[in-house]
Amino acid sequence: MKVAVVTGASRGLGREIALTLGKSGYNVAVNYLASEKKAAKVADEIAADTLLIKADVGDIRQVERMSETVYARWGRVDVLINNAGITKDSLMVKMKEKDWDDVLRVNLKGCCNTTRVFSHFMIKSGGGHIINISSYSGLKGREGQAAYSASKAGVLGLTYTAAKELVEYTIRVNALLPGYMQTEMGKASEAAMTTAKMESITGKLSSPKDAAGFIVYLLTTENITGQIFSLESRIV
Repeated sequence: MKVAVVTGASRGLGREIALTLGKSGYNVAVNYLASEKKAAKVADEIAADTLLIKADVGDIRQVERMSETVYARWGRVDVLINNAGITKDSLMVKMKEKDWDDVLRVNLKGCCNTTRVFSHFMIKSGGGHIINISSYSGLKGREGQAAYSASKAGVLGLTYTAAKELVEYTIRVNALLPGYMQTEMGKASEAAMTTAKMESITGKLSSPKDAAGFIVYLLTTENITGQIFSLESRIV
C-alpha cells in the first residue's frame, strides 16, 4: 500500500494528479480548502481508497491536523504533492499588501508547512517523495505577477534545501514547472494564456495529463532528487 497526499486537489492540475495516482494504485488524500463539492467528486472518481480533507496549507495547525488524520487512516505517508496555489495579479507598484501576503502565505509558506509536517511521517515510513509544483514565472518573472513569481521562485529554493536536508532519510524532493495550462486558473487570464502559447516553440499549451503522468514516472525512480523539471515547450 502506498499513500499520496495531494494539496489543492479539487480542480485543475491537482485533480488530474489525484486521479492519476489513484489509477496507479495509490491511496489518495484529497486536500481542498473551498471547493468541497468538486473535491468530493474527485474522491468519488478515484478507484482506490481516498480521504477528503479540508485544510488551509498556510496554517501550520491545520496542516498538522491533516497529517494526523492521514496517518490515523493509513499509518504511513509515501508521497506529498505540493500543488495548492493562488495568484492575485497586479503591477507591483499597485499591489495591495494583503494580496502579496496571501499569495506568499499559500504558495510558499504552505509548501514549507506541508513539507515540514509530512516529512516526519515519511521518516517513520522509511522514506518518500515530495514534489513541489512551481512555475515558469518563478524562473523568468512575469509582468503583473510579482507575488506569484516570487512565491514560485521561493519554492525552487525550498526544493533544493529540502532535498539536501532530507536525503539522509531517503526522502527525495523535486520540483516541476508544468507549463501554462487551460485549467480554471489558467483561463482566468486570457492575455497570459495567449502569450504563453505564442512563446511556446510548439505553439501549444501544456497538458495536465502529461504532468500527472510524469509525476507517476518520477515516483518510480530511486536516485533523482534536488531537481527542477520543465514540462513545457517555452525555452527556460
